[in-house]
Amino acid sequence: QVQLVESGGGLVQTGGSLRLSCAVDGKVTRIDDMGWYRQTPGKEKELVAVIVSDNSVKYADSVKGRFTISRDHAKTVSLQMNSLKPEDAAVYICYANVVIISPDVEVVAMKSWGKGTLVTVSS
Repeated sequence: QVQLVESGGGLVQTGGSLRLSCAVDGKVTRIDDMGWYRQTPGKEKELVAVIVSDNSVKYADSVKGRFTISRDHAKTVSLQMNSLKPEDAAVYICYANVVIISPDVEVVAMKSWGKGTLVTVSS
């Protein structure tokens, strides 16, 4: 069973910084990409940042130049969020696209999700 463990949310003032971390807990053969979505009530879930297995990254236009996603270890990524704005407030949800190859060579590809961590930005 694969679980994603998130940490680092909290309350910060406008212009402040927070760092979120996400770790894959469980045995996986490969992680194709990991990243973060964010969601606020009444809005569609928004893809914020992605890091692929070759360490290439993509960002939503709204966070470019302020957020940085990085891989800390093989199964852990972080999202450094600087110059936070009130509109960045949301539940940030980590995801990972993983592949598990069992001893009998059964291949399972799945998208795993974290439970979400709340980021609040006060004006």
